[in-house]
Amino acid sequence: MSERIVSPAGRGFLLVDSHPAGCFRTVADMREQLGAARAPGKKPTALVIGSSAGYGLAATVAGLTRHGIEGIGIAFEQPPGRRTATAGWYRTIATAKLSPAFTFLNADAFADTTKRQALDLIADRFGGLDVLIYSVAAPRRTDPRSGTTYQSVIKPLGAEHTTRTLAFDRDGRPELREVTAQPATEEEAAATVKVMGGEDWSWWIEALAARGLLRDGFTTVALSYIGSKLTSAVYRDGTIGAAKVDLENTAAALTERLTPVGGRAFTSVNGAAVTQASTAIPGIALYVSLLRSVLGDRMRSPLEQSVQLWDQLTGAAPPDLDDEGRIRLDRWELDPAVQAEVAQRWAVLTPATVDEVADIAWFRRQFRSLYGFDVPGVDYTAPVETDQPWPA
Repeated sequence: MSERIVSPAGRGFLLVDSHPAGCFRTVADMREQLGAARAPGKKPTALVIGSSAGYGLAATVAGLTRHGIEGIGIAFEQPPGRRTATAGWYRTIATAKLSPAFTFLNADAFADTTKRQALDLIADRFGGLDVLIYSVAAPRRTDPRSGTTYQSVIKPLGAEHTTRTLAFDRDGRPELREVTAQPATEEEAAATVKVMGGEDWSWWIEALAARGLLRDGFTTVALSYIGSKLTSAVYRDGTIGAAKVDLENTAAALTERLTPVGGRAFTSVNGAAVTQASTAIPGIALYVSLLRSVLGDRMRSPLEQSVQLWDQLTGAAPPDLDDEGRIRLDRWELDPAVQAEVAQRWAVLTPATVDEVADIAWFRRQFRSLYGFDVPGVDYTAPVETDQPWPA
């Protein structure tokens, strides 16, 4: 037994411990928000790569709850030891309780050994796959074919860029800071595409096809983001954006490869959210806080967007595609009136007014809840068991 009181501690937007009860409650709250399942119908067999956090977690919970999906989720989380396990470890324990027909692997999705293990499970238990959701945000990737390890960077392309960003001091007070990001080298940009682009996604589809595991009408989607002009220099027009363009090009190529099974590949452009990946991007925390201050409860959560995504993937709703064939779940964010108001607030923001103009309190709760803290209904003064096993 490893019961102890777990408190938030760390630097910046990185906490070193996670709270098991808070993570469990987060998943339970998501399940409760979804309400009753849809009417019985075909239950898709799905593979969700990146199922323990952010949009991947939301897609997994929404699929299990609303459509009764069966299949496999893949995540790469740290087990408990000197520190608690990572938050995704505990969230996966809770998610596994939603359905006995969904199995979770804790493994590196980039590795060939993981692909073989997952495909063996799909073949033995389900006989084929209907849907693959690719939601991977990783700092590095080792190419199993060459053995080369690539490191992703978050940098602009072509020229340095200075932007304002949100931070918190040691007492938790918000601070408005300026940061300057140096431009990426050609090697850094190429490495980021190797990590965050579509190559590994494509290799998953190739492996499934080689094993004959793609069912008729198979659909795959990689989750993506475009965002605002306010953040484009570092994001969409930067190294990460180059990787997202590679994802989009990969989707077009995969759709051609899926012709024999009548399949289709998409990218899904999701809206802004507070995730462990997004908080690492300069300016995003400030932008999302301003967006929330403009939209309030009209801001769509990853869970709400995931319900829309599953409805479109299963045919319960027609696909909402743009001219490039991308599924758009972000129209609420990029509405011109919304963006104009966010831009106006961004322009007048000062260190003295940041807590008034942006919804900092909401952002702070969202960020801490990523680690299981500040979740309503959890007693953080009580000891909690941190040494909990990965679901069998």
